[in-house]
Amino acid sequence: MFGLADKANWIIILFVYAAIASLLPVWMLLQPRDFINGMQLLVGLFLLYGAVFFAMPDITAPAFNTQTAVDSPSLIPLLFVTIACGAVSGFHGIVSSGTSSKQLDKETDARFVGYLGAVGEGSLALITIVAVSGVAFAASPEEWHEVYSHLGAGSVGAFITGGANLIQQGWGLPVDFSSTILAVMVVLFAGTTMDSGVRLQRYIIQEWGDIYSIGALKNGVIATLVAVGCCLLLAFGAGGASGSGGMIIWPLFGSTNQILASLTLLVISVMLIKLGRPAKYTLIPMVFVLIMAFFAGLIKLKEYYVEGNYLLVFLDAVVLVVSVLVMLEAFSVVSKLKKESKHKAPQG
Repeated sequence: MFGLADKANWIIILFVYAAIASLLPVWMLLQPRDFINGMQLLVGLFLLYGAVFFAMPDITAPAFNTQTAVDSPSLIPLLFVTIACGAVSGFHGIVSSGTSSKQLDKETDARFVGYLGAVGEGSLALITIVAVSGVAFAASPEEWHEVYSHLGAGSVGAFITGGANLIQQGWGLPVDFSSTILAVMVVLFAGTTMDSGVRLQRYIIQEWGDIYSIGALKNGVIATLVAVGCCLLLAFGAGGASGSGGMIIWPLFGSTNQILASLTLLVISVMLIKLGRPAKYTLIPMVFVLIMAFFAGLIKLKEYYVEGNYLLVFLDAVVLVVSVLVMLEAFSVVSKLKKESKHKAPQG
């Protein structure tokens, strides 16, 4: 096990790597590394899904977790902010415009890349549920409760343990070997998320430099240092010497990610309306995702306040307020576009 100093050192090393990676051209590191990551994901999915078909494991996890029913959150709306990247994701909306679009050979490839990426995320989400709910994870509902609570609800360890046992049952591979494969797959995802996130932060900070005419922020190196500095401030400022600040704000991920997803759909809807194209295919899911995510954010805001976690209260409140402002701005733009279209319409 790592001590606090070891964890802090690794956090600093990883952010130094992320800073360097975010400044390098996409083709030099991000693209080849993502290719390796993609191959690793395909191998992992092949082993896991193949193991399901070979072993045909029974589901031992209870359909309803009655043991913790008192503390369990309401199914609606919080179910719709736990699926996250397996269904619709705001972070992926930023990635698609920040990095994916810049790597496409031609614009028509966007549909193939986008839909196939979503299918991959959804497939991973589905097999994760199978890995932590079947007999390969625990032999009975009672044992399932014991193992799941020991590993930590929602932890990476639960996925690795259940997935490794599933592969051992289906393919006959040693559990240690299977655990290593799945652990590497998880680490690769964390790595690509980290440096891609810093790169996207750099883009946003540089855009601020352009919008507000701040010359220093237009510089890529300075923008990267600002992005990494904010991350380190969060990690060590909120988490202390252990650098665990990220884990403190992790409970906000579900609602904020889905609010961002709804705002992504909203921006696309505005673009479609401006182009005179049907927008109901993005407006309808946008309304549903936004209501669920915003409602979940309000519920968690109350919980954080009762718990006395004022950092999360502040951050959650900021996200909710900013999302409302963005929605009002978008609705204002849509109303202006509709008025303009009426004026341009030929008079009979």
